[in-house]
Amino acid sequence: MYHICVSIVLPLKYDIREQNMQLTRYTDYGLRTLIYLALLPQGRLASIDEISGIYDISRNNLNKIVHQLGKANIIHTKRGKGGGFYLSLPPEQVNIGEIIELLENTLQLVECKTPPCKIFPSCKLKGILAEASQAFINSLKTYNLSDLIHDERDSLVQILDIS
Repeated sequence: MYHICVSIVLPLKYDIREQNMQLTRYTDYGLRTLIYLALLPQGRLASIDEISGIYDISRNNLNKIVHQLGKANIIHTKRGKGGGFYLSLPPEQVNIGEIIELLENTLQLVECKTPPCKIFPSCKLKGILAEASQAFINSLKTYNLSDLIHDERDSLVQILDIS
């Protein structure tokens, strides 16, 4: 199973400490689904069964992802016999940062209210982490779906056995 884990570096005083920002599996699966769709030949539809089988993702999770991407007009879905789904936009127009903002429930790195944190009124950590989270998203907004497959199209098509 693959997970997307992005490292960022936060300067704290004169120390540099590495912090990992990890996306949820839901977002990971959503990105993998979009990569798969971007690799399909023009006019070819994908199915829930096809993608869930290739990535070993539960059909239930994939249904939720496809529904959310469809509501956001990132993909187009066709119901019934011969149905399936495909990218509504060219890969160059699918922004990675925007997809992550869409699929992630929250990009909040710490929760200060549940349970209540005693130092919340005077703590600067939440603000610093919010700034880092925004920098993370801003960095990802410089990439689109075509950047993820550009030089690896043939290899990805072979690995995923796309015909």
